[in-house]
Amino acid sequence: MRVVRLARQPSLVAEDIRAALASLGKGTAVAGGIALAGVRPLPTGRVADAVVVLPRGVLIVLGVDLPDPAMKLEAPLTGAWKADGWPLVAQDKTVNPAAAKLAFADSITQRLRAKMPETMPVGTVLAVGPFVDEVDQPPADMAGHVRVVFPTAKSMLAASVSLASARKPCTVEHARALIKSLAPEAPELSEETLTGEGFGVAPPEEDPLSAVTIKMPPVRPAPPAPPKLPPIEVTTPMPRVTDAAPVPPPSRKPARTVRWLPMAAIGLLGILLVTAIVLATTGGDEPEASPPTPQYVNGIQLLERDSGSGTDCAAHAIGDVQASLQKTPCVTMRRGSFEATVDGKPAAVSVSVLSFPDSASAAAVKKVADEPGGGRMSDLATETGKWQRTPSFDGAAYFSTAGGTTVVLVLASWFDDASVSVDPGLVRAAQAGATARIP
Repeated sequence: MRVVRLARQPSLVAEDIRAALASLGKGTAVAGGIALAGVRPLPTGRVADAVVVLPRGVLIVLGVDLPDPAMKLEAPLTGAWKADGWPLVAQDKTVNPAAAKLAFADSITQRLRAKMPETMPVGTVLAVGPFVDEVDQPPADMAGHVRVVFPTAKSMLAASVSLASARKPCTVEHARALIKSLAPEAPELSEETLTGEGFGVAPPEEDPLSAVTIKMPPVRPAPPAPPKLPPIEVTTPMPRVTDAAPVPPPSRKPARTVRWLPMAAIGLLGILLVTAIVLATTGGDEPEASPPTPQYVNGIQLLERDSGSGTDCAAHAIGDVQASLQKTPCVTMRRGSFEATVDGKPAAVSVSVLSFPDSASAAAVKKVADEPGGGRMSDLATETGKWQRTPSFDGAAYFSTAGGTTVVLVLASWFDDASVSVDPGLVRAAQAGATARIP
């Protein structure tokens, strides 16, 4: 990702935003795209902390300054925010510090929509600071196009992957026009720079009216017809017929009674009877199972390799997650193993859906699973040997979500390459797996 600095960013958390975007590095190795820091996207001239033009979408990044650092921030999009259990009330008595920022983001989105392809999504990232260890955003809000994060490289990458999810990348021409409309004062970026950041090159358009000259082979004259020959009379000699010698009648032999026919019929009947009994008991060969139907989530193909359900979650968990499930048993467990195709590369996606008696138990298990090195759920297809080639989930990308009494835990790793947890392709695959259908 290439960061273009323009005007001074307005929020106190702006330095963290710019550092998080810059840490993603130039090129598509991590994210790609062009980040316009301190851009004025509206005619009013109001400065936004950043607008990030990504190959598969646009992010509006706005800073939200909190009065103090917090370990846990409860940040619903509608309703009061709480820091470590205490309500946040601004000087103007507003209980939701994000309300004005969301209105600003809506105005920017409306202006962008008229200048970009319809298939490209627009998302909003509310970057909170000066420091927040954990942001609790309701599941219903997480299903939308707004994320509340403390700006780090990991959180900004996760937001860009989940919010910028168009199936095809934006072309260089569209990206250049969009950047020009957002920041006319920004230096024009070359085609090489934009393609290096992941933007596509539009194929040349064919002119349907262009003339095409087709060289036809020369036509050879037909050979002259041969002259007609006069008809020829042919006289066929008739054979001479003589009286045939009399043929003596065949001698009649006495009929012989064939005694072995009844016994052969009985034996054949017995063989047919035994064959019918064997076919009835065995049922013949089992018909081959039809291949599973692939699912498509955010442009990623998911092909099911195995699925199953149960109730003993702890028996299929590893590390601290297993210990947590032994203390807080689940009610039901559904697991699925999928082979995903991300940008032409095969990846293994392991999904575990755990249901609990109450939301507090679900949140407790999710918190343990979210801790780095806190363990995980084991993969179903690895246990049953259903993979055509067994993947390794070392360094896999991890994604989790919770809704009420249900927790979804997902891992994604490459088959052919080493996996890195912040790999954008694997993060996209893990997020796609979180919404996959498991029978």
